[in-house]
Amino acid sequence: MDGKARVKHNTMKQDNYNFAFDVYDSSDELDSQDAWLLREARGVTESAYAPYSNFNVGAVAKLANGEIVAGTNQENASYPVGLCAERVLLSSAATLYPNVAIETMAISYNNINGVSDHPISPCGICRQSLSEYEERMKTPIRLILSGMEGRVIIIAKSSLLLPLSFGSDDLK
Repeated sequence: MDGKARVKHNTMKQDNYNFAFDVYDSSDELDSQDAWLLREARGVTESAYAPYSNFNVGAVAKLANGEIVAGTNQENASYPVGLCAERVLLSSAATLYPNVAIETMAISYNNINGVSDHPISPCGICRQSLSEYEERMKTPIRLILSGMEGRVIIIAKSSLLLPLSFGSDDLK
């Protein structure tokens, strides 16, 4: 060695993940089909079983065959046992209409203890489940997100909510 310190230069790359989504001030700005689906999701929150959180979530989807499927959150005193509305809907759709893709899913909520005036987004487990459903059906699931009133967000495909996701290809 010649007494000089050797410096290793790493070649680090930086990458970005961005996606665009549509924002509406209210459901009044939606086309008639999207507005109807969101009204249904808002209405189905009444069927949620959420005695612990008082946070009722409803999801309604239009399938590729034209059928409509709904789901609501189902809580349990043993909290990890509860189910989110999105996963209830996915399970129902897969059982009632195997191999039929979901085109659009509207998700809404009614916070009994607070306000319900802005969009919320699916939790991590639901994002993973939605992404897997898209992959399985090879069809994007368009999401309409809103509370009982106020802004509405529309996302072109649910897998955009889960960058760098873990999927079936990772198990091969």
